[in-house]
Amino acid sequence: VQLVESGGGLVKAGGSLTLSCAASGVILGINSMGWYRQAPGNQREFVAVVTSSGSTSYGDSVKGRFTISRDNGKSTVYLRMGSLKPEDTAVYYCNAELVTGLRGSTTNAWGQGTLVTVSS
Repeated sequence: VQLVESGGGLVKAGGSLTLSCAASGVILGINSMGWYRQAPGNQREFVAVVTSSGSTSYGDSVKGRFTISRDNGKSTVYLRMGSLKPEDTAVYYCNAELVTGLRGSTTNAWGQGTLVTVSS
Protein backbone atom coordinates (compact mmCIF):
# COMPACT_ATOMS: atom_id res chain seq x y z
CA VAL A 1 0.00 0.00 0.00
CA GLN A 2 1.15 3.53 -0.57
CA LEU A 3 -0.01 7.10 -0.24
CA VAL A 4 0.87 9.60 -2.94
CA GLU A 5 0.51 13.31 -2.27
CA SER A 6 0.25 16.12 -4.78
CA GLY A 7 -0.58 19.80 -4.90
CA GLY A 8 2.26 21.40 -2.98
CA GLY A 9 4.03 24.49 -4.24
CA LEU A 10 4.75 28.17 -3.72
CA VAL A 11 1.94 30.55 -2.83
CA LYS A 12 1.75 34.11 -1.53
CA ALA A 13 0.47 34.89 1.93
CA GLY A 14 -3.29 35.12 1.95
CA GLY A 15 -3.59 32.70 -0.93
CA SER A 16 -4.94 29.18 -1.06
CA LEU A 17 -3.76 25.75 -2.08
CA THR A 18 -5.31 22.29 -2.16
CA LEU A 19 -3.36 19.13 -1.40
CA SER A 20 -4.45 15.67 -2.48
CA CYS A 21 -3.44 12.25 -1.23
CA ALA A 22 -4.45 9.02 -2.93
CA ALA A 23 -4.16 5.60 -1.38
CA SER A 24 -3.37 2.61 -3.55
CA GLY A 25 -2.62 -1.06 -3.17
CA VAL A 26 -4.56 -3.91 -1.64
CA ILE A 27 -6.90 -1.93 0.59
CA LEU A 28 -10.06 -3.40 2.06
CA GLY A 29 -11.12 -0.19 3.72
CA ILE A 30 -9.94 3.12 5.04
CA ASN A 31 -10.45 4.26 8.60
CA SER A 32 -9.00 7.69 9.18
CA MET A 33 -7.10 9.85 6.72
CA GLY A 34 -5.27 12.97 7.72
CA TRP A 35 -2.45 15.43 7.33
CA TYR A 36 0.58 16.36 9.37
CA ARG A 37 3.27 18.91 8.66
CA GLN A 38 6.86 19.51 9.61
CA ALA A 39 8.67 22.81 9.32
CA PRO A 40 12.49 22.95 9.38
CA GLY A 41 13.76 22.49 12.90
CA ASN A 42 10.32 21.61 14.25
CA GLN A 43 8.60 18.39 15.22
CA ARG A 44 5.90 16.92 13.05
CA GLU A 45 2.61 18.64 13.84
CA PHE A 46 -0.97 17.42 13.50
CA VAL A 47 -2.98 19.39 10.95
CA ALA A 48 -6.28 17.65 10.33
CA VAL A 49 -8.00 14.27 10.19
CA VAL A 50 -11.24 12.88 8.79
CA THR A 51 -12.68 9.58 9.99
CA SER A 52 -14.59 6.95 8.07
CA SER A 53 -17.83 8.47 9.35
CA GLY A 54 -16.86 11.91 8.09
CA SER A 55 -16.00 13.46 11.43
CA THR A 56 -13.21 16.00 11.22
CA SER A 57 -10.70 17.44 13.63
CA TYR A 58 -8.15 20.23 13.18
CA GLY A 59 -5.03 21.51 14.83
CA ASP A 60 -5.49 24.81 16.63
CA SER A 61 -3.18 26.67 14.27
CA VAL A 62 -5.28 25.86 11.18
CA LYS A 63 -8.85 25.90 12.51
CA GLY A 64 -11.09 28.09 10.41
CA ARG A 65 -8.56 28.28 7.55
CA PHE A 66 -8.10 24.68 6.41
CA THR A 67 -10.74 22.16 5.37
CA ILE A 68 -10.22 18.42 5.11
CA SER A 69 -12.43 16.17 3.01
CA ARG A 70 -12.31 12.69 1.51
CA ASP A 71 -13.62 10.86 -1.52
CA ASN A 72 -14.08 7.25 -0.50
CA GLY A 73 -14.66 6.11 -4.07
CA LYS A 74 -11.24 7.43 -5.03
CA SER A 75 -9.53 6.55 -1.73
CA THR A 76 -8.39 10.16 -1.66
CA VAL A 77 -8.18 12.82 1.00
CA TYR A 78 -7.95 16.53 0.29
CA LEU A 79 -6.72 19.47 2.32
CA ARG A 80 -8.00 22.84 1.23
CA MET A 81 -5.74 25.49 2.73
CA GLY A 82 -6.91 29.09 2.79
CA SER A 83 -5.67 32.38 4.23
CA LEU A 84 -2.18 30.93 4.13
CA LYS A 85 0.53 32.43 6.30
CA PRO A 86 4.33 32.19 6.04
CA GLU A 87 4.27 30.07 9.19
CA ASP A 88 2.28 27.45 7.27
CA THR A 89 5.43 26.72 5.28
CA ALA A 90 6.31 23.07 5.84
CA VAL A 91 6.46 19.64 4.31
CA TYR A 92 2.94 18.23 4.49
CA TYR A 93 2.55 14.50 5.03
CA CYS A 94 -0.51 12.40 4.39
CA ASN A 95 -1.34 9.71 6.92
CA ALA A 96 -3.95 6.99 6.78
CA GLU A 97 -5.09 3.98 8.74
CA LEU A 98 -5.86 1.40 6.09
CA VAL A 99 -7.68 -1.89 6.55
CA THR A 100 -5.39 -4.35 4.83
CA GLY A 101 -6.35 -7.70 6.34
CA LEU A 102 -9.46 -9.84 6.05
CA ARG A 103 -9.80 -9.92 9.82
CA GLY A 104 -9.69 -6.16 10.07
CA SER A 105 -5.99 -5.73 10.62
CA THR A 106 -4.77 -2.27 9.73
CA THR A 107 -1.70 -0.58 8.34
CA ASN A 108 -0.66 2.92 9.31
CA ALA A 109 0.76 4.49 6.15
CA TRP A 110 2.58 7.73 5.42
CA GLY A 111 3.10 9.59 2.19
CA GLN A 112 6.46 10.90 1.05
CA GLY A 113 5.56 14.51 1.79
CA THR A 114 4.88 17.54 -0.35
CA LEU A 115 6.44 20.95 0.23
CA VAL A 116 4.26 24.00 0.74
CA THR A 117 6.02 27.36 0.78
CA VAL A 118 4.15 30.53 1.68
CA SER A 119 5.91 33.76 0.81
CA SER A 120 5.27 37.01 2.65
